[in-house]
Amino acid sequence: MESQNWTTVTEFLLLGFSYIPEHQVFLFVLFFTMYLLNLVGNTIMITLVATDHHLHTPMYFFISNLSFVDMCFSSVTVPQMLINIFSENKAISYTACMTQLSFFVTFVGIEIVLLAVMAYDRYVAICNPLHYPMIMNKETCLSLLGVCWLIGALNSLIHTILMCRLSFCSSNKIIHFFCDIPPLLKLSCTDTSLNELMMFTEGSLMDMASFLFIIVSYIRIISTIFKASSVSGRSKAFSTCSSHIATVTLYYGSIFFMYFRPSTSYSLEYDRVASVIYTIVTPMLNSFIYSLRNKDVKVALKRAISEKILQRVCSVA
Repeated sequence: MESQNWTTVTEFLLLGFSYIPEHQVFLFVLFFTMYLLNLVGNTIMITLVATDHHLHTPMYFFISNLSFVDMCFSSVTVPQMLINIFSENKAISYTACMTQLSFFVTFVGIEIVLLAVMAYDRYVAICNPLHYPMIMNKETCLSLLGVCWLIGALNSLIHTILMCRLSFCSSNKIIHFFCDIPPLLKLSCTDTSLNELMMFTEGSLMDMASFLFIIVSYIRIISTIFKASSVSGRSKAFSTCSSHIATVTLYYGSIFFMYFRPSTSYSLEYDRVASVIYTIVTPMLNSFIYSLRNKDVKVALKRAISEKILQRVCSVA
């Protein structure tokens, strides 16, 4: 067998958006602002749900957990990207790259399943309102959340192990702003067919099952809403579902575009845009979608601000 002169890669270069140096300052300010809004918005949402007893319901329990996952999701990739924008050294070690990939895939899996769980919560609330407190009790909510984290962890374990078995040689330049599966597969000098097969089969099974579950849930929900005699009841039901539908549309649209294509059809430009949408834009928007369009959250926020002002007045007096 002919020997091949391969140099094992010990680190990668995250080139990110370095191909447009004239826009580095603009990109840094833009992404930093969006990341900051993500942290602030989701922290406010988590705090409101934790402190306001009016929001101690299954729906807001899952929303607060979605906010936490969104914060972690972006924190895995964005800080490194912000550092690399102005840094001359864009290197990330092999171990750090695999670690970033592992956490990233974990939170992707959790969010995918959590969105399906939230659809189920809305289905029970609207289609079986009388049984809702009994079905969506505390134990059930915790169990469903545990399933989300378990599936996310197992999904990450599979893809991380498969990625670690690959050899990377010669080129170590990742034309992306974080260690993701598609750009890493393009750098591998060994057979990636098993990785691609698993990405399409296991990934499709989890993503499509969750997506179809959401679609079926909303078909049942919409059918039930149109049967309602009260116009105000219809409006309230649509209001509680519209935020979740907006989040699902943004998230799944970019995920399907990014991952469910043959590796030969990957476009670096479009892939980076899709990645920005689901790693930065969607996590930032989620907290605002669920707060600005939600009367209960706005009332809770006003109540929290009023109590804070009252406490300050009382302390001064």
